[in-house]
Amino acid sequence: MALEIKVPAPGESVSEVTIANWLKKEGEWVEMDQPLAEFESDKATFEVNAEKAGVIEKLIGNVGDTIPVGSVIAVINTEAARPAEAKAAAPKPAAEQPKAPIAEEKPKAEAKPAVTHTPAASNVLISPIAAQLLAEYGIAPENVAGSGSNGKITKLDALEAIVKLGVNKTGNRPATGRSERREKMSNLRKTVSKRLVAAKNETAMLTTFNEVNMKPIMDLRAKYKKTFEEKFGIGLGFMSFFTRAVTIALQDWPAVNASIEGEEIIYHDYCDISIAVSAPKGLVVPVIRSAQNLSLAEIETEVKRLATKARDNKLSIDEMTGGTFTITNGGVFGSMLSTPIINPPQSGILGMHNIVERPIVENGQIVIRPMMYVALSYDHRIIDGRESVSFLVRVKTLLENPEMLLDGKRPEENVLGL
Repeated sequence: MALEIKVPAPGESVSEVTIANWLKKEGEWVEMDQPLAEFESDKATFEVNAEKAGVIEKLIGNVGDTIPVGSVIAVINTEAARPAEAKAAAPKPAAEQPKAPIAEEKPKAEAKPAVTHTPAASNVLISPIAAQLLAEYGIAPENVAGSGSNGKITKLDALEAIVKLGVNKTGNRPATGRSERREKMSNLRKTVSKRLVAAKNETAMLTTFNEVNMKPIMDLRAKYKKTFEEKFGIGLGFMSFFTRAVTIALQDWPAVNASIEGEEIIYHDYCDISIAVSAPKGLVVPVIRSAQNLSLAEIETEVKRLATKARDNKLSIDEMTGGTFTITNGGVFGSMLSTPIINPPQSGILGMHNIVERPIVENGQIVIRPMMYVALSYDHRIIDGRESVSFLVRVKTLLENPEMLLDGKRPEENVLGL
């Protein structure tokens, strides 16, 4: 029986996808639920798996092709005899399975043939695209540091290694320093480009600035960091404090949390906070739902979960839509100051920046404090100057007085959930 494998719709508004990578070849045996190919839409990256086991008779399309959702991309002969090597590699009953390291138990790590670029004795975790890039440029995966989950080497890690080593596709260093290459824009990059241009052209965007003395938060983190990590199994970062402060300020100034639809203003009584994340395929903005109800530990856990999925290109469309306000942290890259662009249909975005020790005046005395510039870009059609400045001052006040983030008799414990 010839079974046709079609591209499923990754979301209601997605009509076409791009073939990012083939994970199997024609004539190969494929097990049921093994991935055949990676696809990317304008919002997410996903895999298409084999619906039944069999021999791949045909793969339709080339890497980089853009095809409509619902297109046939593979034909599998489900009546073909299983080859001897496939029988030998077939999973044993649970009782006969030898114990193996966790990294070797993941089906996806075993299923993706691109990992064969890694020596057989290696335990390096690597994405198919990254393995293909390193093989083309003659770089051993063992020499590349992975930033993905469990140290997995991502496409971004591979590209950084290629640039750092300065090699060409033969594995040798180029004869001259003058070279260039062309690369087709991904659907995600094209969509981000359109949205950013639309935000600049269709909103009355302004930016207001302030600065935050980060010493109170840094002192709090230094005092409770170890206890926090032991109890919740996650580090205590700055993002949870900023997210908590933003949700409180948004409830004080609801226009900053609102959006325009036609001739109406929609006010939200919840705070779905979008967190800008730099992913291998470009900027993505996953959403923390109802962040106003979450503790610092819950926020940190959600931030880590979403960031990990972003680096592994595993975010779903639902996880990237519906935010009411955005936070972006250019400080992790060393940015001193910036004017972030609004993420439509939202009306505001908060930009965090690098923490730098600077002299300031406290009680008539010049002291050195770890300071951060913060920026609020906002749509002036819906947010007035009084609201934007007051919102940012409220965020500043909360961050400089972290005990205000939650009420209680023991605020230093309540704010951390300890």
